[in-house]
Amino acid sequence: MTYAKEALAEKLTEVYPEITKHDLILSLNFSDKKNVWVIGLKKGEHELKTYLEKKDADECMNGVKCIYLGIQIGQFVQHFEEDEAKART
Repeated sequence: MTYAKEALAEKLTEVYPEITKHDLILSLNFSDKKNVWVIGLKKGEHELKTYLEKKDADECMNGVKCIYLGIQIGQFVQHFEEDEAKART
């Protein structure tokens, strides 16, 4: 399946609404060398870089959630929320 990174970014924000809900900055780049999408998430000084296998990205484009990526996003959100709560106290 061939698609532009903008289309994948749009689909990821649709499948994982946490990205928009928490105003995460999403970046995508395809690594030909590793045949994976390199996904970056950023919120303030918090950053996450993870990989999405091409097969999983293809499935995501068809509306199928990638459990591994969902867990990564959930943990990222949890970590920055914990840090923000600590900063408020």
